[in-house]
Amino acid sequence: MANSQYEYVRLFESSDHAMPDCWMVVRIDGRGFTKFCQKHGFEKPNDIRGLNLMNRAATQVMRSFTDIVIAYGISDEFSFVFHPSTQLYRRRQSKILSSVVSLFTAQYIHNWKKFFTFEMQEPPSFDARLVLYPNVKTIRDYLSWRQVDAHINNLYNTLFWALVTKKGLTNVEVQIILKDTNSAQKNEILFSEFAINYNDEPAQYRKGSILVWKQISDSVVSGRETSYDIDECNDVAKVLEDEHYRQSSTPLSNDNQRSYVHPKRDVVVLHEDLISPSFYDRHPYIIPYMSFTDQRKFAKSEQKKQRMLNKQWESRRQQDIVDSQTGDAL
Repeated sequence: MANSQYEYVRLFESSDHAMPDCWMVVRIDGRGFTKFCQKHGFEKPNDIRGLNLMNRAATQVMRSFTDIVIAYGISDEFSFVFHPSTQLYRRRQSKILSSVVSLFTAQYIHNWKKFFTFEMQEPPSFDARLVLYPNVKTIRDYLSWRQVDAHINNLYNTLFWALVTKKGLTNVEVQIILKDTNSAQKNEILFSEFAINYNDEPAQYRKGSILVWKQISDSVVSGRETSYDIDECNDVAKVLEDEHYRQSSTPLSNDNQRSYVHPKRDVVVLHEDLISPSFYDRHPYIIPYMSFTDQRKFAKSEQKKQRMLNKQWESRRQQDIVDSQTGDAL
């Protein structure tokens, strides 16, 4: 941009670069979503259409910002966790925050018709905040906190709307009944009054949605590429349970034509216990037990390894082109 007499106004911009080596969480939340849900007739206590729409919008955000290692969503809320090594927008917090929430909102509106058969009556609004967490323990505790909150809120809402819809009580009457009750008492009322075992409720309602990266197929150079439509499979977690990331390209032989398999990954949605350490044992690449120094060394080594693999892959591809041209000439 050319210099001008007005350029001094840039001096008023404040620096908001996030501290290095910190996990970065962008949490978005529906603004005035109670009225939005009422206007669009969302089912109570959970509307599977709305939840899946939230998951679709969050999936698109992760596909756009690949430095997000995990995302967690409940109700009208989603948290996106960026790896400490990310240099997205030079770690400018306002830029990252505005980009994530605007893209999420746009995707929510864009995908509405894929989940609802009627037109959107008014556009949704989401607010957002960005918080930094210094180490592995705090970021895991953050995610555990959100899942515990999901359990508490869903248990309350499940009983609340059962009393309203099946007993015909008013909202105020139900609030008085449930005041000062604990989880055990709520479970007892659900079972004794409505024969509902809370543990039998869908895991998506009780545990929320966890979005992670998984290898889903192999892109084959000079051959057929197979793909996996994540949006059309409800049991994607089971299908991918035994899949593992491949750290390098694998050469294949196919009728004298050399091809190379390149790992391909996409976002999958899980509904699991995020609090137990076993989750991270099954997915050690998400948030490993590492010190700050180890995290930086690991990130640098992975970047170096990936650059080397990309060079090797490109060299092989170029050699295949030369070989094919030589063969045509002969």
